[in-house]
Amino acid sequence: MSGRAQLMWDEAVTGYDFGPGHPMDPVRLALTMRLVEAFGLDRAVRLVAAKPAGDSTLRLVHRQDYVNAVRAASADPKAADPAYGLGTEDDPAFAGMHEASALIAGQSVGAAEAVWAGEALHAVNFSGGLHHAMPGGASGFCIYNDAALAVARLLELGAERVAYVDVDVHHGDGVQTAFWDDPRVLTISLHEHPRTLFPQTGWPEETGGEGAPGGAVNVALPAGTGDEGWLRAFHAVVPELLGAFRPQVIVTQHGADTHFEDPLAHLAVSLDAQRSVAEACHALAHEHARGRWVALGGGGYAVVDVVPRSWTHLVAIAAGQPVPPGTEVPEEWRQEVYRRTRQSAPIRMTDGRQPRWRDFADSGYDPSDRLDQAILATRRAVFPAHGLLP
Repeated sequence: MSGRAQLMWDEAVTGYDFGPGHPMDPVRLALTMRLVEAFGLDRAVRLVAAKPAGDSTLRLVHRQDYVNAVRAASADPKAADPAYGLGTEDDPAFAGMHEASALIAGQSVGAAEAVWAGEALHAVNFSGGLHHAMPGGASGFCIYNDAALAVARLLELGAERVAYVDVDVHHGDGVQTAFWDDPRVLTISLHEHPRTLFPQTGWPEETGGEGAPGGAVNVALPAGTGDEGWLRAFHAVVPELLGAFRPQVIVTQHGADTHFEDPLAHLAVSLDAQRSVAEACHALAHEHARGRWVALGGGGYAVVDVVPRSWTHLVAIAAGQPVPPGTEVPEEWRQEVYRRTRQSAPIRMTDGRQPRWRDFADSGYDPSDRLDQAILATRRAVFPAHGLLP
């Protein structure tokens, strides 16, 4: 095991571009990489550009007829078939769509391969985390489900237990679907309640298929949940389940759209809490999976103020060189932000918060608190299947 972190990056991933006005602006990826470079973190990791995922890899999760449909829409966007979720408002077709999507998928699969082979202890692909894509269709800005493909590749390589932890504001529905009946995979998703947010799934009662009872875990957070509640929910559910499941590898998805500035959702989480969860995932990988950790990006539509800082913290934590929250953002990066977007960049790597939470085991359950109700609903639904007390 080299112990060195690996960062997956190919500038061509910014070709994943649904066009002007679409929330998934690829500038968020470019600005993240430029901030990583401004802090010198690209020299603290092994920088790797993996090959695009080929059809045999894509078929680990996706149907061949869907891959063919993506390729056809990629060659001629006017030929996009809405029956496959292509050419819609969320997922408009664009020239080169297959190539850009397969490239992002290739980075996540490459990250999984490197970690499993011992070439890296941790591997990050912040261009990935496209967790909504289904086996036979695009969904929610996602064409190929690189997160599910990374997990599927680990299984193909011989992993017997893989844990997937998703802290995006939206439910990780595509990954859950891919492994619904597979007892080798534990999917955990913390997300805004499906009553108030796309994709309207991720209820605590969704606990896995007949072949994998307790294999799907969903924490449906009330709209407006902030740092304390978000962290309380994470620590009340994730560590105990990972301890019981004993994963050989942990794959995490770090959508930055839980942030209070995100325009598409309704949680109120700070950058500092996002950094805290990234640190927790890092620690949990060492505690339960011998350090094997694949970390992905995801959603996040405050493309200047939030996403680059959040994912730069993620890279820094994986690299073993965490950036202190109070650190000033390099001036060269702030100039780059203005050059590309004509927006003013944030000044520091923090929102000025100091995340704290009440531990569920120590403070007890408040039956009148909606957050505690959500936590307890999840624990009651899945903990007994893992031999744990709710």
